[in-house]
Amino acid sequence: MTSESVRQRREQLRDFLRIRRAGLQPADVGLAGAGRRRTPGLRREEVAVLAGVGVSWYTWLEQGRDITVSAEILDAVAAALRLNAPERSYLYLLAGLNPPPIGGAPGGPVTPEIRELLDAWERRPAVLRDRYWNVLAYNDTARATFGYDGTANNCLVTYFTNPRYLAMPEQWSAAAPAVVAAYRADAAHAPAHPEYRRITDGLAATSPEFAELWQRHEVGMPGQAVNALLHPEVGELFLDATTLTVADHPDWQLVLYNPRSETQTAARLQRLGKIRLAAPA
Repeated sequence: MTSESVRQRREQLRDFLRIRRAGLQPADVGLAGAGRRRTPGLRREEVAVLAGVGVSWYTWLEQGRDITVSAEILDAVAAALRLNAPERSYLYLLAGLNPPPIGGAPGGPVTPEIRELLDAWERRPAVLRDRYWNVLAYNDTARATFGYDGTANNCLVTYFTNPRYLAMPEQWSAAAPAVVAAYRADAAHAPAHPEYRRITDGLAATSPEFAELWQRHEVGMPGQAVNALLHPEVGELFLDATTLTVADHPDWQLVLYNPRSETQTAARLQRLGKIRLAAPA
């Protein structure tokens, strides 16, 4: 980060804390508002007391000085200033720390709007997953393409255990390191969460290939990737996968699959759709 970027980040931190402090009254946080106040909102001393930190330290933080901060102290400041989850994440970023993920436990109700979006992808697979890559929802084309049967699925586990992927060994081996590196990058947002450990420990016990790749500690950003699989009814499928974060639910990832243009995948997906429609209910 350049010195100019650091300077601007500290200025934004200063302004953000001052404005949030000015927007609170003593009664809002359970304090007695004794005496006339020359400035609106809480005093720095009051925020420091509420957060359980020293007045000098909080003053330096609000001034944007180069001081050491921790997640615990930032959480205390966020609670004192009554910050919501996006504001708390913003505070982390301005203070130079990786923000905690927004959202609760794995799973959760999928909104009707997201289900409509999945279905609108129609003849192409679309999958909604949580931050641990547990599959939350998918459209009919994804079910037919990947062989989903209504049981719990995880995209990482599927890639290393689904016979449809493993039947394309050359393409599978070429893409597997990037898949694992992307998962490690996602796991870094909450490395202590037991769900990540459950998934990686369980998969390492059943897939030596995953265990070896996981031990490399390679990290990569999830982006556009090619999925190659052998479907038992329509043959080889090559799909470009694009991962998008749902803006109002940032612990959800929407994975949209497009047929690779130089292959026969689009025609084969169309044929798969006809087979699905012709199948008895």
